[in-house]
Amino acid sequence: MNRTFFIETWGCQMNDLDSQRLAGSLKLRGYRRVDDESQANLILLNTCSIRDKAEHKVFSRLGALRELKRRNDVQIGVCGCVAQQEGEAILERAPWVDFVMGPGNVGYLDEVLSGKARVATNFPEDRRYDFLNVDRPSATKALVTIIEGCNKNCTFCIVPTTRGREISRPFDDVLAEVRAAVQSGRSEIELLGQTVNAYRCPTTGRDFGTLLSAVADIHGVARLRFMTSHPAEVNDTMIAAMRDHSNISRYLHLPVQSGSSRVLRRMKRLYTREKYLEIIDRIRTAIPAIHFSTDVIVGFPGESERDFQETLDLVEQIRYGSLFAFKYSPRPGTPSLKIGPPVQEAIADERLSRLFTLHERIKRERLESYRGRVLPVLVEGPSRHDPSMLSGRTDDNWVVNFVGDLATPLGSMLGVRIDQAQHHTLRGEAM
Repeated sequence: MNRTFFIETWGCQMNDLDSQRLAGSLKLRGYRRVDDESQANLILLNTCSIRDKAEHKVFSRLGALRELKRRNDVQIGVCGCVAQQEGEAILERAPWVDFVMGPGNVGYLDEVLSGKARVATNFPEDRRYDFLNVDRPSATKALVTIIEGCNKNCTFCIVPTTRGREISRPFDDVLAEVRAAVQSGRSEIELLGQTVNAYRCPTTGRDFGTLLSAVADIHGVARLRFMTSHPAEVNDTMIAAMRDHSNISRYLHLPVQSGSSRVLRRMKRLYTREKYLEIIDRIRTAIPAIHFSTDVIVGFPGESERDFQETLDLVEQIRYGSLFAFKYSPRPGTPSLKIGPPVQEAIADERLSRLFTLHERIKRERLESYRGRVLPVLVEGPSRHDPSMLSGRTDDNWVVNFVGDLATPLGSMLGVRIDQAQHHTLRGEAM
């Protein structure tokens, strides 16, 4: 029997990796992946609930699949964080759905497909992480989960509900997965976790910085990235590992969320504006070439114009190369719902626009600063916009499209002279 599957993935890199794990598990069981949902025997929606209206998006998508369910013999499963959040309610509102499976049950797909667990939203102690069967789409890069869940309980965030409490993978298991990925030809490794630098080996207690050093020391790891880090978990071993290993990317995503200590306290972020700036200074002192990116929430309940101005001032001071900003989004069951109403939408929209305008100038100045320099670029393949050129990323995560030998092996590290800064990318020529 020729069984086929279709996966649609929304959200973060953890969801991307969960979909890779699901795809690998299905292929091991004889399924073939298809790009057309109408040709699939199994449809999986791997969902994200971090933003407002996520549930509406899922139920709208399920409504569109209802007719396909009537016509075809197809199983439909809702996976990911909306599945965890809504659980049985999905089956009540969309009874044509066959099963609901939260992130903690990705390793239990057999039980779910067999009908033993139509709603699987518990968090098993054994997550059954079979890294040898991950279906990795990139020939150069491997995503590697090292910790799942989050214990921080920020007042705006639903992740502790949808991903559960922190659970770290054993130190040696992570190293074994990285070695396997390198042996399969991947030269770039990205370590993942909701709070990746909260990692602690469950058997030895070794921390994130120790793991970072051990992964960086593995032969064949040309570039090592990680995300997402929490400022309160930055420590000396993490900074030392980054300083002492040239193959650890000089790119650090360190979400600040707000530049106001008053708002940060309401968010329960566990640091002040001053403490965050101190952390940035410690890292920059050790690694002068570091490039920071961040997340910012605009319009959090009680945010004043003065609070927002502090955010603008902090962004100007740190000069983030990349910035991901959103209006505050109320999420069900989060403590921020009790703090008060969000800032009026028109005011939040205007603040978000000002923030983006500021950052666009900073980003443009940063990109222009690379003109004439030779940067190491990890080759990822032909450029999507011009197949006659190659494409790759710099150490600090900028995309570079460049003239070079198209026969260059993927994963190679080349020196590229930058001759042009575009809106979001760089252009150049391999030396």
